[in-house]
Amino acid sequence: MGAGKSTVGEEVAKRIGRPFVDLDRELEAELDASVPEIFADRGEAAFREHEEELTVEALADPVPSVLALGGGAPTSPRVRESLRARAVTVLLEVHPDEAWKRVRGSGRPLAVDETRFRTLYDERRPLYHENADDYALDADGVVLAAGGVLVAGGALAALERILPEGQAALVTEPRVAGIHGAAAQLALGGRLASVHELPTGEEAKTVATCERLWRELTLERGDTLVALGGGCTTDVAGFVAATYLRGIDWVAVPTSLVGQVDAALGGKTAINLAAGKNLVGAFHWPVRVVVDPDLLETLPESERRNGLAEAVKTGLLAGEPFWELQQRDLVRGCAAYKTAVCLRDPDEHGPRAVLNLGHTFAHALEAAARFEAVSHGEAVALGLQAALRLSGNEPALGLVREVLRPRPVRVDRERAWAALRRDKKAAGGRVRLVLLPQNGEPEYGVELPAEQVRRELDALIAK
Repeated sequence: MGAGKSTVGEEVAKRIGRPFVDLDRELEAELDASVPEIFADRGEAAFREHEEELTVEALADPVPSVLALGGGAPTSPRVRESLRARAVTVLLEVHPDEAWKRVRGSGRPLAVDETRFRTLYDERRPLYHENADDYALDADGVVLAAGGVLVAGGALAALERILPEGQAALVTEPRVAGIHGAAAQLALGGRLASVHELPTGEEAKTVATCERLWRELTLERGDTLVALGGGCTTDVAGFVAATYLRGIDWVAVPTSLVGQVDAALGGKTAINLAAGKNLVGAFHWPVRVVVDPDLLETLPESERRNGLAEAVKTGLLAGEPFWELQQRDLVRGCAAYKTAVCLRDPDEHGPRAVLNLGHTFAHALEAAARFEAVSHGEAVALGLQAALRLSGNEPALGLVREVLRPRPVRVDRERAWAALRRDKKAAGGRVRLVLLPQNGEPEYGVELPAEQVRRELDALIAK
């Protein structure tokens, strides 16, 4: 008690679009009495009995919800069993001094005496840790935990403890392998079954690369594929995991800023075709995403610029200037926002599409450059410029120009237009865009006249 479960739980539920259930409030409503009255009139044993029944019932509800459990609920073996079977359980940590400051004088029956309160805290703490799947200090932390995302410096070293049971195959690429490969192999220890290197960048996202991996892997269904690298590496490895043996677990360990703020999150996996980017893929969520900001210390400046474009996009959608934050806070803020959107709409049937802001144009430019001459960051910066111009959002457009400084690129115009029309979000042959009006919510699935869209695309291409 006093951790702030109700406040944080409501915020998390709002972010991920789930109902919020405060079990203490539900119990009070069911018994038509306050918690102090229930304790006084019926005793703690009766309270715990009702709490157990209500909690187990709530956990069995087929509608996914965010539940705030009473502080004593995990003392019940039935509740603990239900938590293991049906929930991701997050311990919202709080120092006992802060917890006592929040609850003293509140009238709570177990917060009358400070000594008893601290004793209860010490008694329950081991039980909380034993039954928690993850830990958090705030709403961002709970969202990340719910999405299986760990953001922590030095997290790479904890890789073996994070993995599911079984063996692991490590998939990486030469540059990353030379910098972080040894540390990853050491972290995996005796669980490491094999190591596989992919080509660098977009060159890896081909059917041929996937076929080679399918042939090389010797994993069984209970094993795990670990993807260590940038967004292209996690894209390919995730797709291979989705299709090998009809789907095995995988863990993403993004080493680029693009990967940590965007590409490795949310379970989208894909490879490219000549006709367009990410046209073959699957939704296959990693069991864990291990985001270690320390891995970015060796990142070239060009790769930082690539990631900055995605951070600006995310910040515009969230209404938060993530791009102005220190690196670790930037990564955590972007990761929490995207994870929340993806939990709200895991398979992109609706709201998740807003994350494609600027990307319809960006992917067309990348395809027209044959995934070589135009970097992802350059393309996203230009794509944001086009989408914001079509949105009539001058302040956001000015910000993109100031922070990202997009410049037209030299690609084949007809090839770019053909790729744009093949975009995976198109419907009935019509291009659908994401727009961000000034002083408004993001809009997805927006159809505009083809000539207007073509005009904006042409403006991104150097003459």
